[in-house]
Amino acid sequence: MREDSVTAVDDRLLELRADCGRCFGLCCVALPFTRSADFAIDKDAGKPCQNLRTDSRCGIHTQLREKGFNGCTVYDCFGAGQQVSQVTFGGQDWRTGSPERARQMFDVFPVVRQLHELLWYLNEALTLPAAGPIHADIRRVLAETERLTNRSPEELGALDVNAHRQQVNTLLLRTSELVRAGVGRGKKKERRGADLMGARLKGADLRGANLRGAYLIAADLTGADLRGADLIGADFRDTDLTDADLTDAFFLTQPQLNAARGSAGTRLPRSVTRPGHWTQ
Repeated sequence: MREDSVTAVDDRLLELRADCGRCFGLCCVALPFTRSADFAIDKDAGKPCQNLRTDSRCGIHTQLREKGFNGCTVYDCFGAGQQVSQVTFGGQDWRTGSPERARQMFDVFPVVRQLHELLWYLNEALTLPAAGPIHADIRRVLAETERLTNRSPEELGALDVNAHRQQVNTLLLRTSELVRAGVGRGKKKERRGADLMGARLKGADLRGANLRGAYLIAADLTGADLRGADLIGADFRDTDLTDADLTDAFFLTQPQLNAARGSAGTRLPRSVTRPGHWTQ
């Protein structure tokens, strides 16, 4: 892939990161919380979190983990918050509009969030040279997805996002097959949807593994080799990635990584950044 094309895709991926300064705290209002290890309180959808300030900022942002809101630290809207706030609703705050308009905004937000997550995967797929044979198809579906995000609130509310997700997933599956071809594949590497909770995989050779949707909660992946692995939807809550090699692993998102534990020796793909709470 040409360097200028990679730069253009990287710029688009930056746009798909949350910019809370341009959002009206939608994730803190639209989404429900359930009292658990991830959230200290119960909160209904459409009800503002008790920590949301009038300026749409979180009052305990620097203390979320200490205050029992670990779930907030591993959530990312993929830029849907600013899209809904500034584009879909033209900068209208849910506080100043009618209650009906506010409910519409809260209903539209999770729809756009799903679309933006798909845009993240599609843009990343364009950075993978092995997926070159289907890049034209990926660009076509990416453009269609972008058009959907710019629809009116009424159209977004009526959108069958699951049907569109299936269309995108067909391309993502094909991308995975192309990228993982010849990267240490075998029956043992087919771990799609596998229950690996608490699994002892220290130093495991998982190069080119299919870990789509795998449950890796509290698994020990210390020093594991995950180069070229498909990690879409893998559950990394409390997974130990200390000194693991995730170079060229793909379809890994920042929220997944934020939920894991790691170290300065953990090697990461360029699409994500090292979480601040990891040991140095």
